[in-house]
Amino acid sequence: MSKIWFNVILAAGLALPVYAAPKKVLVVTTTLGFRHSSIPTAEKIIGKLAKESGAFDVEYVQQPTEPKQPAKPKPEADEATKAAYQAEMEKYNAARKDFMGRMKQALSKLSPENLKNYDAVIFANTTGDLPLPDPQGFLDWIKAGHGFVGMHSASDTFHGFRPYIDMIGGEFQSHGAQVGVDAINEDKTCPACKHLGDTWGVFDEIYLFKNFTRGNVHALLSLDKEPNKKTPGYYPVSWIKKYGQGRVFYTSLGHREDVWDDDPNMKGRKNPPEVSKAYQQHILAGIKWAVGLETMDATPQKQQ
Repeated sequence: MSKIWFNVILAAGLALPVYAAPKKVLVVTTTLGFRHSSIPTAEKIIGKLAKESGAFDVEYVQQPTEPKQPAKPKPEADEATKAAYQAEMEKYNAARKDFMGRMKQALSKLSPENLKNYDAVIFANTTGDLPLPDPQGFLDWIKAGHGFVGMHSASDTFHGFRPYIDMIGGEFQSHGAQVGVDAINEDKTCPACKHLGDTWGVFDEIYLFKNFTRGNVHALLSLDKEPNKKTPGYYPVSWIKKYGQGRVFYTSLGHREDVWDDDPNMKGRKNPPEVSKAYQQHILAGIKWAVGLETMDATPQKQQ
């Protein structure tokens, strides 16, 4: 082969586009409190978004089978019934201990060493004080430049660990009955919101927060009245924020299956499929920002 042709082939090879490997995202859906029926749907939709976008690959930390606590007999129950209950409780306590061991094993993927394999972690409807190998080490990993995405009850997680609440930006306090709301779009140029218009109608369980400071986050969606009582005020729904060098995206939406899934044949739909598709686009942009593939301005807005 002549030197000229070799150089031409070499130059052509160098000109070929270089495709980056997909980012790696760990999806956590474990719970030690209320467990949402929408969790399997959330896992499915996040996996679908990963596959369709090609932007990231997902692994899951899923719930081990949890033992069911026996029902306590009434005070007037006979002694045989009470004795049987005590025997069942002994079995339950042993099974619960085994469950917690398996939970810790599942969550070992979030050890500082294992986290080196991921670009972001998603808490999708987690609840309770989860037995992470090193909770502070997890926060340090985010702060060092990685991503965290929290969905719905991610803010109902680690109430006993205030640094986590500071990281995510707010703590679940309460909610009323599921209700339709018109969420105000606070950043119409943001990839997570530019498709939503001035307001976006959605039917879901709407959270109220404590330990939330408006000046610490860049708001994406909010309400200007209490969702159920309709009294005027500021009620955050979705936001982003920096945490050290890390990127945090949180949305309080995602209680209902039909917020996540756009299947038109889903029974009992309150949200039309278009709302679900808009939600998927909202969280996809949030995930892509968390892993560093999307640009968003996380500067807190000046309050009016």
